[in-house]
Amino acid sequence: MSAKDRFHQAVKTGLIKDGWTITHDPLSLDFDNARIQIDLGGERLLAAERSSEKIAVEVKSFLAPSTIYEFHLAVGQCFSYQIALRSQQPERQLYLAVPLFIYDEFFRRPFAQQTIQEAQIRLLVYEPIQEVIVQWIS
Repeated sequence: MSAKDRFHQAVKTGLIKDGWTITHDPLSLDFDNARIQIDLGGERLLAAERSSEKIAVEVKSFLAPSTIYEFHLAVGQCFSYQIALRSQQPERQLYLAVPLFIYDEFFRRPFAQQTIQEAQIRLLVYEPIQEVIVQWIS
């Protein structure tokens, strides 16, 4: 099992505060003899529709010296996770969780915006100290 990201618990707490039930910690998939572990799986009941919304969340802190290097790793990771989820759990939407301070200083840049858009990566922006979800970006 891989190590949990530094802000894993902050995102988990934020999701719970936002009305999500954490169903997997981590969400494990076996795809083509490869074991994939996405940090969190969650579900929220949609009462009006009598169904549920399901998500998978990959948590990143972006605390290493090279933000661009971590960005490239995260984009590649999300790309492969999207393929596995489409095959095994197509009802589940993948989100890349990024801290607010990194979103403001890096993810708002045109390069990051265009990359995220073209890779079709959804973002979950969180505030790690207050342990809250700030924004969902599809």
